[in-house]
Amino acid sequence: MDEKTGPVHKSDEEWRSALGREEFAVLRQGATERPWSGEYVSTTATGVYRCRACGAELFRSAEKFESHCGWPSFFDPAESEAVTLHEDRSLGMVRTEVRCARCESHLGHVFYGEGYDTPTDARYCINSIALTLEADDSVQ
Repeated sequence: MDEKTGPVHKSDEEWRSALGREEFAVLRQGATERPWSGEYVSTTATGVYRCRACGAELFRSAEKFESHCGWPSFFDPAESEAVTLHEDRSLGMVRTEVRCARCESHLGHVFYGEGYDTPTDARYCINSIALTLEADDSVQ
C-alpha cells in the first residue's frame, strides 16, 4: 500500500484530538449511534461514502438501500478489501463487526439472510457518524 492508501496507525490520544467526542466513541470504542439520528439514514445523494477517520472509500451510493432499520444500509462495500469483518460477542449476542480496513475504525455490523431483495442478501448496517459522503456533483 502506498502512503495515501496505506494503513493508518494513531494512538488513542491522536484519534481523540482528530475526532469529535461522539465520533471517537463510535469509530474507536465501538459505540453505536442512536437509530434514526444519523445524517445519512435517508440520504439519496449519489456519491462515495468514506471513512470519517481516515478518508478511505468504503461504500458507494449505488449499493445503499432502504432497510428501515434506522442506520444507513449497504448491500456491498465499494471494494472487497475496503472493510474487514470480525466476530463480535458483545451485549450477549454474536454479530459480525465491520471495520475500516485502512484504520481499523468501527463502522457497524453486517447481517445476512434477512430477506432483503439485494444481490448479496447482506445488510451492512453502518453508523452515519462513521462516514462522510463525497457527493457526485456531476450527476443531476
